[in-house]
Amino acid sequence: MIESRGTGDKQASYRGRARGIVAACAMALAAASPGAHAVDVDAGDYTALPDGTNLAIVYYQHATRDALFADGDKVDVDAGLDSNVGILRGVHYMDVGGYIVDPQFLLPFGRLEAKDDLSALGDADGMGDLILAATVWLVNDPKNSTYFGITPFLFLPTGDYDKKDALNLGENRWKFALQAGYITQIAPKLLLDVVADVTVYGDNDDFGPTGAKLEQDPSVQLQGFLRYQMSDTWDLRAGISHTTGGKTEVDGVSQNDRLQTTKVSVGTGVFVTPTVQFIANYGRDVDVRQGFREDNRLNLRLLKVF
Repeated sequence: MIESRGTGDKQASYRGRARGIVAACAMALAAASPGAHAVDVDAGDYTALPDGTNLAIVYYQHATRDALFADGDKVDVDAGLDSNVGILRGVHYMDVGGYIVDPQFLLPFGRLEAKDDLSALGDADGMGDLILAATVWLVNDPKNSTYFGITPFLFLPTGDYDKKDALNLGENRWKFALQAGYITQIAPKLLLDVVADVTVYGDNDDFGPTGAKLEQDPSVQLQGFLRYQMSDTWDLRAGISHTTGGKTEVDGVSQNDRLQTTKVSVGTGVFVTPTVQFIANYGRDVDVRQGFREDNRLNLRLLKVF
């Protein structure tokens, strides 16, 4: 009987920890990349386009998560969380003092659904937080396929949020990210993309059922891609991303939940017409220290140039 009671207490403790981690991770699902990284990019995003060009972009992202980690150890629950997220994005390229700048917005929307042992956390659907951004290209050399740009992102707390819900599409806080991206050709038909960013987080003063104060340390993400041009209109691509930092405190109590996640992806991009591009990427997490592990992610993107 003592052994049975101890096992039950351990399971209850794990489930309590799981609920806290779920709630913290779910806030990050509001942004463009529902796996906790709102400034994920596609290979080629840091290509500058001519003054006056406009882009209309729609994304669909489906991800499944099959495990929950705390301090590098897998939590002993059958943790499932699925997300289906769309993003509407508009971009305009303009010349400002001799530099190409692209003011833009991103509006996420979708659905989150907890499964298996976490099914009691329910689901959420609606709008995510509006994102405003603008890249400034400091290097714009189409002849040599070389570009370098810097992008500030501002995340507005406009998405659907209810403190009583464990899962939300909105985060109920402001965020700011500064990202830099570099593209260059390293061999005939082979392009390298390198992207780095840092995100700083405002406070959520109405976190969880008790309306606690959530604070979060800055996080850093590094992304790299290789693209092989099969033709002028078709490429094959592979990428790797690593995120670290982002430890949180709730009412001044550290949650010991510093992120350290590495993920990989493969995909392809093709211009089906001169002004319409389709991108498909498949990826998954390969190393997770804290939070959900994505076992499958499918990203689709349709872009129209006008």
